Amino acid sequence: MTLKVRRQKTRMALKHEKRLLQKSEIALGREGTAEAAKFPEVRNEIVALKKLEQEQKEVAGQIAKIEEALKQIDAQRQENSKEQAAALARLEEETRSLVEERDAANATAERCGKELATVDRRLSENDAADRELLKKVSTLQETDPPPADLAAQLDRLSSERARLPREKNEMSQARLGSADACRKADEKLKAAEVRVAQAEKNSARVRAEFEARDRDLNEGARAQQEEVKEARQKHQTVEEKKNPAYLNIGRHLASQGIAPPSAPHLLTEVQQRRAAVDRHAEHKKELAELSGKIDKQELRKFYFAVFSLLALLAIILPLVSKSPTKRDWLPRQTVAILSLDIEQFNKGALTNRWRKEQAELWQKVATGLLGPAARTPALNLAESGRRVTRAFAAAERGPNREYVLVEARGDLAPVVRNLTQDDSFTKSTVTGLVIWQRPDVTVARVGPKTLAVGSLGEVDKLVQVRLGTEPDLKITDPLLDLFQTLDPGSALRLVARIPSDLTTFFSPILPPVFLEASTLLGLEMSLATPSKGHLVVRAGDAAKAKSWAASLQNEPTRWLAIPGSDFVLATEAPKVEQKNEKLDLHFDISEGAARLLLQRLAKVQGAPAPTPAPAPVPQ
Repeated sequence: MTLKVRRQKTRMALKHEKRLLQKSEIALGREGTAEAAKFPEVRNEIVALKKLEQEQKEVAGQIAKIEEALKQIDAQRQENSKEQAAALARLEEETRSLVEERDAANATAERCGKELATVDRRLSENDAADRELLKKVSTLQETDPPPADLAAQLDRLSSERARLPREKNEMSQARLGSADACRKADEKLKAAEVRVAQAEKNSARVRAEFEARDRDLNEGARAQQEEVKEARQKHQTVEEKKNPAYLNIGRHLASQGIAPPSAPHLLTEVQQRRAAVDRHAEHKKELAELSGKIDKQELRKFYFAVFSLLALLAIILPLVSKSPTKRDWLPRQTVAILSLDIEQFNKGALTNRWRKEQAELWQKVATGLLGPAARTPALNLAESGRRVTRAFAAAERGPNREYVLVEARGDLAPVVRNLTQDDSFTKSTVTGLVIWQRPDVTVARVGPKTLAVGSLGEVDKLVQVRLGTEPDLKITDPLLDLFQTLDPGSALRLVARIPSDLTTFFSPILPPVFLEASTLLGLEMSLATPSKGHLVVRAGDAAKAKSWAASLQNEPTRWLAIPGSDFVLATEAPKVEQKNEKLDLHFDISEGAARLLLQRLAKVQGAPAPTPAPAPVPQ
């Protein structure tokens, strides 16, 4: 394989050097054309070069003409822009004066209209006053008995009526004048609007003419640019056609040892490149001879081994990619699992407040929740711990068994070193796994970052499970499947295979009627304020699950009350989602209920929590 790699590298280097040699010979031929004219061997190349140069001159002349045409078009475009700006400025000035005249005529017409409306209103008021006076006269005449001053009132009303015709006549004359003025103002306004419209049409026409002229010039410029582009490409193509002639001239000059006076270094460069090519070619030949001496049977064996390895990798890699990235190795007898996220457990808002208000009680609760993990030697759980997992198994005879796994944040090498140096521990080995034992605690490393902690029998059981000599809790087991379904980022996770057996390992946390109705239970909660709870339960069948979901919505105090207390896990009716026989409950937990729940899981009897607020009546 090394020889194959060397041969490939040599072939690549030889190819690169040949490419550089060819460039050097072309450069030498380009500069030494004058010196090569006296050699009859390259006479054909000289003639070909003269023809190509003549063709290049013609193309260069064509390019110059096109560029001159482009300059003229650019000058015409600039002149067109100046003329357009001047013409439009003149038209805009004329339009501006016409617009001012139109605005003045419009203002006059509006003023005349207002005056005419005022005269019409006064005429209407005059007619209304005359009718009102006539009505008053009729009323006085019909009054029985007539008032004592009837004659005086009639005289006064008659004098007022006599004044109204004169005023009406004056206003009628005024209205005639106003109407005539309004008519003249309207005629003047219409004439001004016609002139403004004509000016705007002229501006649009002039702008369109200049824009059309500019478009024509742009099209001409674009066509000229395409032509000059094609001409330059043709010029470059002709230049590349000259390379074979330059190459032959350069090779002949290099063979004769002739360098152009203007660039003598080009001959030296070609000679160096030829030496490098010869050196790589010789090396390639030597490697080919070595390859020919290799035993073909051994080579076939080697290739068979490589292909077999690749085939095995093709089989193994899909299996590895489909296998779970991480799992907890627990005994098959596990019936309940309690897991604590150390960071969430120590930094939650609820725990911080509890630690400040009741430090002694909180220390008892924390120790009870951690269980045997609190005695983990050489590892500070608060700073270096990541997760504590406690698995519970019911024993037919004797006390129940508890298996504890402690996951660290970083490498366990410092912990293992401290345990090894601690003389209080005795060390034993089980199939390569080391167990450290002392009277109060036993520790074994069962993973890259995982320790088994507890008594000797429990730790030895976890070691045997990890080695495969004892049956483990399979990832397809409903208990472990539910545990891994819960959010690993939650502060606390609890699952139980038989929920009614939870009272065997913890103090009561849910009513017996709830535990008996479920066949599998999972709980996760955060330690914020308020705490968030997620409860997953499985009923016997889909019909029971549907009935149970409705009952949970209507009677949360019956199903979610913490036994022996006034607390209810949910502060209000939980949000229930049903899928076949599975129920998902999401709810908020009050601070008092959360504290009591942690105390029950830690099996700690402490000071009573604050009295809860009354549970709301479900809608």
